[in-house]
Amino acid sequence: MDAAGCKQVLVVEDDEPLARLVKSRLESIGCQVQTHTHGKDALKSAAEQRFDLVILDINLPDSNGYQISRELRKIYHPWALPILMLTVKDKPADQLRGFAHGADAYLTKPFDSAELFETVAMLTGDAGPSKPPPASQEI
Repeated sequence: MDAAGCKQVLVVEDDEPLARLVKSRLESIGCQVQTHTHGKDALKSAAEQRFDLVILDINLPDSNGYQISRELRKIYHPWALPILMLTVKDKPADQLRGFAHGADAYLTKPFDSAELFETVAMLTGDAGPSKPPPASQEI
């Protein structure tokens, strides 16, 4: 994901320090990232701009990621929009619920930055970063 193949990523995460960290990590591999702490703001941005990927927390102050995922699917129909749910909910039932509500991938917190990069590359159809990502670090 270099500048020529840069992806537009929407990060919806109510933990602002974590959102800034994810944004920084993704920008380090050439992504353009927009962050929101509230689901309704993210939906407004998604309606106004086309994104290549959404990284979505489940626990949000104004809604939940399951609802936001369903709404994103409506906004982007018939276009494909990969959705990565990134959450502390780590039970198998939580993952199944995430996939049932439209997630394409599911990572739990804490997560390893290398795992994040690999998942983003897989979801966006990119072979991976053109330069090595920063050293792997649990986030």
